[in-house]
Amino acid sequence: MRFAAFVAPWLLDATVRFIDSAARLPGVRLALITCEPLERLPPRLRESVAAHWRIDDPMDPQQIVDAVRGLSAHAGRPVERLISILEQLQVPVALAREFFGIPGVDPATAANFRDKHRMKDVLRAASVPVARHRLVDAPAQALGFAAEVGFPLVAKPPDGAGAVDTFRLDDAAALRGWLAAAPPSVDAPRLLEEFLVGDEFTYDSVTIGGEVVWHSIACYRPTPLEALRTPWIQWVVLLPRGIGGQEFAEIRRVGPAALRALGLGHGLSHMEWFRRPDGSVAVSEVGARPPGAGISSALGFAHDMDLYVEWPRLMLLDRFTPPQRRWAVGVAYLRGQGSGRIRGLRGVDELRAELGHLVVEVKLPQVGAVPSGSYSGDGTLIVRHPDTAVVTAAIHQIVSRLKVDVG
Repeated sequence: MRFAAFVAPWLLDATVRFIDSAARLPGVRLALITCEPLERLPPRLRESVAAHWRIDDPMDPQQIVDAVRGLSAHAGRPVERLISILEQLQVPVALAREFFGIPGVDPATAANFRDKHRMKDVLRAASVPVARHRLVDAPAQALGFAAEVGFPLVAKPPDGAGAVDTFRLDDAAALRGWLAAAPPSVDAPRLLEEFLVGDEFTYDSVTIGGEVVWHSIACYRPTPLEALRTPWIQWVVLLPRGIGGQEFAEIRRVGPAALRALGLGHGLSHMEWFRRPDGSVAVSEVGARPPGAGISSALGFAHDMDLYVEWPRLMLLDRFTPPQRRWAVGVAYLRGQGSGRIRGLRGVDELRAELGHLVVEVKLPQVGAVPSGSYSGDGTLIVRHPDTAVVTAAIHQIVSRLKVDVG
């Protein structure tokens, strides 16, 4: 029986699914490290986890170390694996692993994935194509990079996630406005990148022994950044059934090369990449964790597997059987438009009658809630079918006809 700990500061829905699956794996006793008191844990988690330890600051590696030490003393045996799905926690958790000699991603590798400037430097040094970029800590550096690269540019935090605080700067006026609102400094540097033109995709993969043993490809329609800039757009992620053709040959070469350069030896990774109009590819960002925004669910539906079970099995027991791609899957993200609260949805009954046989998961926006304002919206509909064209048409119907009323 392997004793493991899951660091999960905040118990969001997807996080709870991963924790519960990990706790129920045969051969695993799972402890939970969280910022929530025990009485706030969902009843099912309280039943399934073997132990619980509360911390105040999950970004403090020492608090994670203290939690692991306390759990080990309580159990009378050392914690043998330490995992987390949260992007921001990859480096603190890796530092705690290193302190105890626990197997897993080490701090240097975690930093390669977490620090986007460092990531691109590592990839460029390995001849992996990436956007031109510069970490700037003064306005003059930002202006110099713009003069060198031209517009548009993308501005973001070097340790960002999920397009938070990410902006497209189309001209010098936009750059000056950004510099006035959030001037970079030595204490708060910002990452500037050339704006990549083309279609954006994902490359989700499992690496074992330094080799990619399984991968999946999905298409963003449109890019998350464009969805953020255009509030009326209902974002879509499409997983085509066929991904073995020539159109994806280059990313099948570049993706594994990028992961080798970053140092991933074992685990699941989520890569975002662009295919330019000339057919060349460029890696945008990579996370050494499961994908968010409902893509973990979509991967399961496309391959007849449960990623919420398979990821902890991979990380805690070193077991993974590569699944076959059996379905095309589409995810429609339902976004409320306007200010106020969500008042209701239009078009649900009609779409349910027409497309209900294709729908495999529904999370409708909650009436009365304040819209999130994010590209992933306030709810999702996931559809699947063996034919990619059928899924594409269904997703188009959903995003064009289902309306989230806000007021």
